[in-house]
Amino acid sequence: MTKIAILVGTTLGSSEYIADEMQAQLTPLGHEVDTFLSPTLDELQSYPLWIIVSSTHGAGDLPDNLQPFNKELLLNTPDLTQVQFALCAIGDSSYDTFCQGPEKLVEALEYSGAKVIVDKIQIDVQQDPVPEDPALAWLAQWQDQI
Repeated sequence: MTKIAILVGTTLGSSEYIADEMQAQLTPLGHEVDTFLSPTLDELQSYPLWIIVSSTHGAGDLPDNLQPFNKELLLNTPDLTQVQFALCAIGDSSYDTFCQGPEKLVEALEYSGAKVIVDKIQIDVQQDPVPEDPALAWLAQWQDQI
């Protein structure tokens, strides 16, 4: 099956919970799934599919743990034409920067040639106090295509 990297951007831990649940949902389907809290390009080279599970921090920023990876992408502009990715963004709609943090990473990925494989999901913790539920439903809609 597919080798999948889940890139987690988290400040308070909710993205980690979602990533763990996604891994538990994908592994029984035969996929090799690994989770990365501090990814680097070197360790992601062998993964053709990246699922980004990230919250927004501060004024529309990526969480601190993903910022070095985003900088690595921007500085190196690697050839990621063989990489596909999906975005699960978590945010709070009471902020005007709702789910904007992970968009910075998406821009860097697309600039490097990576291709989005499915429409992103933006989970609003005001509407979904258990963000794992909509995230897993979103994943279930397209997991059979990978």
